[in-house]
Formats: sequence, C-alpha cells, structure tokens
Amino acid sequence: MGRLWDKYTGTRYPDSGVAPRPTMELREALLALNGQDVPFRIRYAFPKEKADLVAEWRVLKPASGSGLSRKQVELRLKIRMRFVPLQREVRTLDEQVQVTWVGDPPKLAVSRESGSGPAPRVAREWTYEKGPDGRRRKVETFRFDSRDMKNPLRDMVLGAGWTWRGVVYRF
Repeated sequence: MGRLWDKYTGTRYPDSGVAPRPTMELREALLALNGQDVPFRIRYAFPKEKADLVAEWRVLKPASGSGLSRKQVELRLKIRMRFVPLQREVRTLDEQVQVTWVGDPPKLAVSRESGSGPAPRVAREWTYEKGPDGRRRKVETFRFDSRDMKNPLRDMVLGAGWTWRGVVYRF
C-alpha cells in the first residue's frame, strides 16, 4: 500500500547517492526561485498557515461580457511546504480556489470552489477565429497548469537530496 499511496499523494524520493543539503540551504534555494521569471511567488508562511514556506499563484481569466453581466474568474493555487529536517523531507499540501467576480465594478459572486490534494489543476480556453486562408481555426486564449509551479519546486527539493511528500490532509 505504501507505493500506491505515494503515487496517489505525489510523493517523490531523491536519487540514491545525492547528499542531503542543510535545511537553511534548501529554504534559501527555494526562495531564490522567485527571481527567475516565474509566474508565482514563494514567501515565508504566516503563523496560521502552519507551514514554513508558501508558493502562491493567482491567475485572472479574461473577462467576458460587459456592464452588469461582466464575469471574471480568478484561480488561486497555493502549495504549503513544511520542512521535517530529521527525516529530510518537505511535506506539501496543495490548495486550489476558484472565485468568480461579476458586475462592473467587480463584486464577489456567490460561486466559489475550493479543494485540496495533489491532483494537477489544468485550465484552458479556446476561441475560434477566421484564419488567413478563410477557414476557421482554434486559438488558445487562456492556459493555466499547476505543474508549471509544482515541477520547479519539486525538482529543487529532490536535487537537494530531500523527499517531496504530498499530504491530503491539513497539517
């Protein structure tokens, strides 16, 4: 059951032979990802978040409609990371929230979706446009993939010789 559960939670282990780096070095390396043209930011966690570091990504989908029928969806992805130095692992909890704003000026709508867990969040939207040859073609207008944030974080942790352990409950 251990390997099956690891697959479900997204737990990954470092390659054998990689010497684990100290906790402070790993923390500074993760914070250094902020300056590398990434669409998310990594910060120290607030006390109520019960984590050491938090990676956040907020994305606004293109607005549709106008006036009172205007609608815009905001996607928020948060990965909370807690360091466990004795076991050389980083425990992570993924949280996704989708909030809908309506009207002009925008006001928070009643619809709000949230969830937690290791599943990747992928959102795409397309429109159809007339191409130069006069035929209809599909054009991507919006793209959001949570793996664009999770993969660099996980690779940094594994490269430091630590285990990336996904959890499905709140720590």
